[in-house]
Amino acid sequence: MSRPNQNNLDQWTYNLIWTAICAITLMMVFFLYLVGCSGESASNEAASKTAAAKQTTRKTIVAVGDSLTAGLGVDESAAYPAQLERKLSDDGYYFNVVNAGISGETSSGALSRIEWVISALKPDIIILETGANDGLRGIDPDIVKKNLDRIVYFIKANNIEVLLCGMKMLPNMGPEYSKAFTRVYPEIAQKHAIPLIPFFLEGVAGDPRFNQPDRLHPTAKGYRRVVDHIYPYVLNVIK
Repeated sequence: MSRPNQNNLDQWTYNLIWTAICAITLMMVFFLYLVGCSGESASNEAASKTAAAKQTTRKTIVAVGDSLTAGLGVDESAAYPAQLERKLSDDGYYFNVVNAGISGETSSGALSRIEWVISALKPDIIILETGANDGLRGIDPDIVKKNLDRIVYFIKANNIEVLLCGMKMLPNMGPEYSKAFTRVYPEIAQKHAIPLIPFFLEGVAGDPRFNQPDRLHPTAKGYRRVVDHIYPYVLNVIK
């Protein structure tokens, strides 16, 4: 029997080693591919869970007020609470903004239902806009002040953030009444150490471009301006 050629042995050994190396390399590439797919899947799953959590943990802002909050004369989607929710969402702040406005309500009415608002709607934040109807009816500013004092006290006692909306009165009520009425809001804000929007209708009140024919209630365009005005105050509360 002839002895195997040394060169043939060397070539056979080389081919065997090279084949083994290629096989191991392919196995490693396949393993890394599987790990990468698994990591990507886990990452996608985590992102989905995070997005779902955001949707299920939305906080609630309740807008308490009179016809200026309810949106008298415009579609509910055009009232300021609905426009505020859309603006917050567009900027990545996910809140449910509930319209709890009642047309014609005075500060006494707001006081009488604030306990129900809190227990039924469970707000994290309340935007409180009330008192305009008191002023139009000439109700003593001291009564408005006492009502607001009790409302804010009750809200804070329930560990809820509150943003107070200041109001001003029409000049035909007389300068003394108007001054006394306007002072109520900053005094309440200072007493309870809460944020204040000095005038809810800033840039809108009395302007025919932004109000309905009664010159008292904003149009959809007017409410858009209201939201732009109050938006920085809202952000300061939610951040």
